[in-house]
Amino acid sequence: MSGGVDSSVAAALLVEQGYEVIGLMLRLWAEQGGGANRCCTPDAVNDARRVANALGIPFYVRDYKDVFKSTVVDFFIDGYARGVTPNPCIVCNRDIRFDRLLKEAMSLGGDYLATGHYARVRQAEDGSYQLLRGLDPSKDQSYMLYTMTQDRLAHLLFPVGEHHKNVIRQIAKDKNLPVFNRPDSQDLCFLGPGDYRSFLYRNAPDVVQSGPILDTAGKQLGEHQGLAFYTIGQRRGLGLSAPQAMYVIEKNTQTNSLIVGSKEDLGQMTLTAHEVSYVGQPPAEPIDIKAKIRYKSREMGSKLIPLADGRVQLVFDTPLGGITPGQAVVFYQGDVALGGGTIEKAGV
Repeated sequence: MSGGVDSSVAAALLVEQGYEVIGLMLRLWAEQGGGANRCCTPDAVNDARRVANALGIPFYVRDYKDVFKSTVVDFFIDGYARGVTPNPCIVCNRDIRFDRLLKEAMSLGGDYLATGHYARVRQAEDGSYQLLRGLDPSKDQSYMLYTMTQDRLAHLLFPVGEHHKNVIRQIAKDKNLPVFNRPDSQDLCFLGPGDYRSFLYRNAPDVVQSGPILDTAGKQLGEHQGLAFYTIGQRRGLGLSAPQAMYVIEKNTQTNSLIVGSKEDLGQMTLTAHEVSYVGQPPAEPIDIKAKIRYKSREMGSKLIPLADGRVQLVFDTPLGGITPGQAVVFYQGDVALGGGTIEKAGV
């Protein structure tokens, strides 16, 4: 329970269905002197406790500050130091929420861990478990959950994934839950004042050194403020004056250079992903899939080709821009999320 509307309604729906429910909230790392983590502020703790009291369920707060810092926050900082764009939420789901917290829930005698994610779990005819998109396409979070394994899915419940967000808010209002109108969280939970750029300035100043902006021929066009502040495919905010629109196409950490080019330079037909995880059995042969290279990106038709070392190559139906090393690429067939991996590089 986070004190938000989604996890609160998830708990309420399970109580309504006859489950014996225990509320758990995680106290996570926050910057020294920066106050509480955005997702576990004193107000959020109080809101979650009020919801638990209204539902008549026990409520406990667990201290995960140190493991969250070493597992999620340090991963985030290290990614930018290596010149990639990390996705800490996927690591948090994989290593904190659906590993450590799931084990803790089981140790308390629980049969399931339930969260407020907009996703669904379905058991197939052969007994295996499938991860499905949430019914609300605008809120679907299956992208963030592609690392879920069969063992984990057997013990997971996503009650709100069967509903649209407006229905969830109405349920909260109808049940007189005190958080029915609480706004959705919008940014990384561990950020203090400002955005991720100011966080890196405060916590990893070495990764935000200025350097040259070069075109694909090596000509300097300007100066960047730190590679961490740019992402592949970015067009705005480059501070360049050029006869055509310029896009970020590469970040060279060896020379601390930002490489820019035309939209045609940006498009790629392939990517390679490593750290690949499958919800079910890995494919033995190439298969046709739909791929998402970012949480909010549109899907692209592609062929997934398994490689001998456990990595995969994706070949897209049409050139795709914005392929960003460090971000996740997730594989779908229809509503089923097959798995995903971390983008290693674009192109061959």
